[in-house]
Amino acid sequence: MNDKRKVLGRGLDSLLPGRTGTATAVLSPSELAAPTNEIRVDLIDPNPYQTRKKIDPEALKEMAESIKAVGVVQPILVRPLPNGHFQLVAGQRRLTASKMAGKHTVPVVSRELSNEQAIEITIIENLQREDLNPVEQARAFDRLSKEFGLTHEEIAARTGKDRASVTNFVRLLKLPETVQEFLENGELSLGHGKALCSLAGFVDQVVKVAHEIIAKKLSVRQTEDLVARILNPETPEEKQPQAKPVDPNVREAARTLEHALGVKVEIHDRKGKGRIILRYGSLDDFDRILEALSPSHH
Repeated sequence: MNDKRKVLGRGLDSLLPGRTGTATAVLSPSELAAPTNEIRVDLIDPNPYQTRKKIDPEALKEMAESIKAVGVVQPILVRPLPNGHFQLVAGQRRLTASKMAGKHTVPVVSRELSNEQAIEITIIENLQREDLNPVEQARAFDRLSKEFGLTHEEIAARTGKDRASVTNFVRLLKLPETVQEFLENGELSLGHGKALCSLAGFVDQVVKVAHEIIAKKLSVRQTEDLVARILNPETPEEKQPQAKPVDPNVREAARTLEHALGVKVEIHDRKGKGRIILRYGSLDDFDRILEALSPSHH
């Protein structure tokens, strides 16, 4: 079992009351808690924290057929509500498939959980299955950040992701809705989305590039090259060697910036006016520059 899986197992274990020690296998929340009870499906209200918006209808149909044959093997996790109903926490597909199979009751584990615990368990359960699309993951991380005040480092620790991955996912939400839909539908991959984030401030341009990627079936590397050319177009002035020596102070300033940012820096100065060009060779370089120049970041 890899380290990511181990982290996810411990995360679920720590969220559920009455459990100690480290999980020895990747288990769902309901598997980590017992005992179970049968309750009516009409008493289970939807999960307001659900991050998955789309479920494969064929997979759901297969699950319903399985439930018809052998029942619901894995209990559903819920939490009690003041009105006598229960709120779904984990097991949306199992509940939906049970209804499709004509089941009137399902086995559940009921736990007193805070809003924060409920959303964390929902996200972690989905991440364990690894079938959320990039935008669904981005929305989930964004909710943890905005609704519960978690930093990207804290989200990473609780979900088994690294901080850079969490930040990259959340940046996808800055893309235009049209591009986000391409990511949700699988027309663009996460790698394409990360590359397009560099153009997020140019709505028309990023949408145009997204259409070009799909039409030409560009790879992630080709997309990165295209974005780099758009962000750093070479001008005739840049192609020509400089006619006069660079001022020592300007050269020293460029070196200082290079040391701070970890990328190639060019300063073109003419009588106190000019340009500072930051050249990056990868999206990791770009993320590092963006983080260093941002007034505040998680």
